Amino acid sequence: MNFKLIMVFTDIDKTDKLLDAARQAGATGATIISSARGQGLNKAIGIFGLELLNPRDVILVLVEQRRADHVLETLVQAGGLDEKLDTGIAIMLDVEKAMGLTEHIRKLAKDIPPEQA
Repeated sequence: MNFKLIMVFTDIDKTDKLLDAARQAGATGATIISSARGQGLNKAIGIFGLELLNPRDVILVLVEQRRADHVLETLVQAGGLDEKLDTGIAIMLDVEKAMGLTEHIRKLAKDIPPEQA
């Protein structure tokens, strides 16, 4: 079974909404890396000339390949990632090999229609 890794970099207040959307779209779980920091196109400068770096979450979703496009599109919509600058980004990467997924693969294999198996 082939997998894709979807990485979403988003504001902390959107994390729960995105996790719910991913599960509804067919993801079986996610890992959250909290309080990541990053910069956009322009630096945000605060008082005393210090750069402001808003904390963000990084959501990692390992998705079975045939569901990946749908999950990615759902996450982009749920997070409003294409609405304006600083809303976050999502990327999808090929996964060459994934281990520790035996039970997930059994569950996913049951959900595959015979014509796609």
